This record gives sequence, C-alpha cells and structure tokens, in this order.
Amino acid sequence: MDRGGSHAFSIAGGRTGVLLLHGLCGSPTEMRFVANGLARAGYSVHCPQLAGHCAGEADLVATTWQDWVTSAERGLDVLSGSCDRIVVGGLSTGAVIALLLASRFPARIQGLALYSPTLWLDGRCIPWFAHLFRLVTFRRFANLFRFPAPLEFGIKDDRLRTFIKSALAAPGAPALPFSTPGVAVLERRRLVNRALNVLGEIHQPVLMLHPRDDDYASLANAFHVQARLPGRVELVVLEDSYHLITIDRQRQTVLDHTLNFVGRIAGAAEPRCVGIAA
Repeated sequence: MDRGGSHAFSIAGGRTGVLLLHGLCGSPTEMRFVANGLARAGYSVHCPQLAGHCAGEADLVATTWQDWVTSAERGLDVLSGSCDRIVVGGLSTGAVIALLLASRFPARIQGLALYSPTLWLDGRCIPWFAHLFRLVTFRRFANLFRFPAPLEFGIKDDRLRTFIKSALAAPGAPALPFSTPGVAVLERRRLVNRALNVLGEIHQPVLMLHPRDDDYASLANAFHVQARLPGRVELVVLEDSYHLITIDRQRQTVLDHTLNFVGRIAGAAEPRCVGIAA
C-alpha cells in the first residue's frame, strides 16, 4: 500500500513498528529486502518516499533537507497510530535523518538502526573537488558541482549492480539520478550539521552497520557517530559490501542483525556495545 509517495509502502504487522528511510538520490526500494524480512517476523513496517525523490532531478533540487525530514516525520506518524514501540532505520543520508528524528521524538522512538551512516563524502569514489565544495555555502553555486550517486559505485556485486540498473530502466521504476546535483549535497551537509549538534541528546539504543570498504563514506563516519552517542551502541563492521549494504552481498547479515536488534527492543534488554566484525 502506498502512502506518502508513489514508491512508498507499508506492511501491516504487530505493535512494534520499523520506519525505514532510504538514502539521498535513492528510493524505498533500497529498503525492500530488510522490510520484507522484518514483516515476515511480524513487525509493522513503513518506508516513506523522501520529498523530491523518485521523480527526476528537477524535483530533487527543488527540495531542502527540511523537506526530507518532514517526509520522515510523516512516516513516523503512520506507524505511531498502530504501534507501541518504533525503531527507525536509515541508509546513508537516511541514517542521518533517523538521528535527527530520535533527538526530536525520544518518547516515540525506542531504537535506531543506522546503515552506512554518512556524515562526510570521503570514500574512494568521491572526486577530489569534494574538499573544495566545503567552501560552497549558496545553492546557486552548489549546482556547478556534481557528485557520483551511490548506485553507481555502492554495490560490490557487479552482477547485482547490472541487474538493478536494468530494473531501473523498466517502465514505472523510480527515476533515480546517476549523479548527485551539488544542491542536494549542500542540503545534505546542512542536515548533517544539524544532526551533529544533537548527537549528545540521543539516548536510545543504536545498532550501526558499516562496511569496512565503503566506497562512498568511510568507516570513520561510523566511528564518529559511535564516539558521540551517549547511549548503547552496537557497531557491526561488514567485510564484503560497499555502501548500499541493504541490497549488496551482505544484505542477509544486515537483516539478521536488524531482526535481533528489533527483537530486543520489542521484548528484552539491549546488550552493551562494542565493535563486531561480520
């Protein structure tokens, strides 16, 4: 069932719900594998479509980070009507939005699952001028730059990457840009700055999964978040994936850890953290 966008979807389940947020220049499809696994386990799931996404670049550059967050907040409202406990999961930029939601709604959100959280674009596929772009503060100058979209590089499995690109060319598929306009990267930076300011206010337990060989956002991103969150954090380092871990080779590992984490939120005590290699 679509809500909040033509590619958004909800799956009804029990009183524990999971809100899943896709990444910048992505779509709810990125979260489908994890969503289906959670639904099979009896959880309610909602995957909204972030504002400006899935309809082409013109729609994307017309939005701001506040618009993306508003889309996520509306998704939270969808689950709040039928769920007593909610975990918010997010991929890449979606993980940053999840952090911001947790600080804003501590009573409504009981846990976070952060997939490849991206504070800085510092992976090997990021062009050299990313450092220069940090000096750009106005939208009209930002669009002089373009950055690679995660879909181009973020999947380690070549056959899977080819399959996904073919699927996106089919009628009715979400319109995803194959490069990221500078305006969107500027808005993402503004979102990150806001989230960094509230990390110390987030006390919910956190599961974080990040690939060691992330080609878009290095493992340093996850370490930075882990060091500044005051609550319990479980960091899982993936050894055979690139940036888009919810669809890459270790997607089952991502799902398994997510199921264990949500299960603890739903019923038992959370474990104490520490880094785990997978």
